[in-house]
Amino acid sequence: MTENPAKPAANSGSASSATAFGYPSESPTTSKDVTSPGDLQEGPADEPYHPHLEIDHEEEADDNSDADSAYVSLGGSSRTGSVTSSITNYVYENGRRYHAYRSGQYVLPNDEDEQERLDLQHHIWLLLLHGSLYTAPLNVPTESDSGREYRILDLGCGTGIWAMDMADQHPRASVFGVDLSPIQPDWVPGNCRFHVDDYEDDWTYRPDEAFDYIHGRALGGTVADWGRFYRQVRTHLKPGGYCEMQEYDAWIFSDDGSFDRASWTKEWVQKLDEASRMFGKQINVANRHKQWMIDAGFEDVQEKVIRIPIGPWAKDPHLKELGRFEQLHMQMSVASHTPALFTRVHSYTEEQCSVLIEGVKREFRSRDLKLITIYRFISGRSPGPPSPEL
Repeated sequence: MTENPAKPAANSGSASSATAFGYPSESPTTSKDVTSPGDLQEGPADEPYHPHLEIDHEEEADDNSDADSAYVSLGGSSRTGSVTSSITNYVYENGRRYHAYRSGQYVLPNDEDEQERLDLQHHIWLLLLHGSLYTAPLNVPTESDSGREYRILDLGCGTGIWAMDMADQHPRASVFGVDLSPIQPDWVPGNCRFHVDDYEDDWTYRPDEAFDYIHGRALGGTVADWGRFYRQVRTHLKPGGYCEMQEYDAWIFSDDGSFDRASWTKEWVQKLDEASRMFGKQINVANRHKQWMIDAGFEDVQEKVIRIPIGPWAKDPHLKELGRFEQLHMQMSVASHTPALFTRVHSYTEEQCSVLIEGVKREFRSRDLKLITIYRFISGRSPGPPSPEL
């Protein structure tokens, strides 16, 4: 392990502004082949048709549970980041708290409500992969292996929960997380470290600090130039190393025409996509990552596409459980994604945002609407650094 194991991105021509503020341990899952139960829908991103999700009509008649009840099974967590005031002097806007470092570059909040949403979504990602943290065919060294360092980078690590799980599961790996917000806990595994920095800047890792695996989750809306992003990823991967993006479509779907009847939701996703485009960092880009990886020269690019219901209306038990959590998550998500973009770009007032948010939440809870979201897992192997002309 190197003496100074991680250097997150920094502006070219200046010293790295990364601030280390924790050190967790390693832990990914060992599952490599992930299969889905009966009704989990998978396929390539450009596949025009997916089999419809089967509806549980008994659920519609019998379930009177509160949609929020799914959350009680999630354990709480404490976060007390301790770093310099320049990155903890947060910005407050529309009743939400936002990052201070590179203020305005990222449009989602970093307050306690958002941290709870991110941890809930982590639970959903794990359910989708039946407990696995990744789909790439990684060869992480075990406790009995000696002499081989395995380096993992988590871009946009958020609360740090994925990086810490990876560190716990893989004690021989070194796991590094980068984010604009210092919201990770102080007490973390010993083989993981977090830094505050902007991965859109020029990366300053040395050649001997190249990574075996670079991971990003829900990075839509954070990058202006994805071609440049993937060139940097390839540059800092070891030959044969893997990149994996775990993304969700920032759009809503249906098999029965429900989406067309969900007027609040339809207006919300259309205006959200429009606002993110105008902001210069489109959010709804999940279905483009596979081609971006191919264009960047990655080999053996694979994509897993999974459609899940918003609500417990699917007949398949696994989808039903996913739907309960996704219904809660989407209500939290609309409250996080709306305020900054809609007030800054569409000039909404805080009251107008609140009305829209409540209208969308109501439709997410409606039993008459069978709405669907899409999650994607895209991975590719790097043949080595890209040529200068790429």
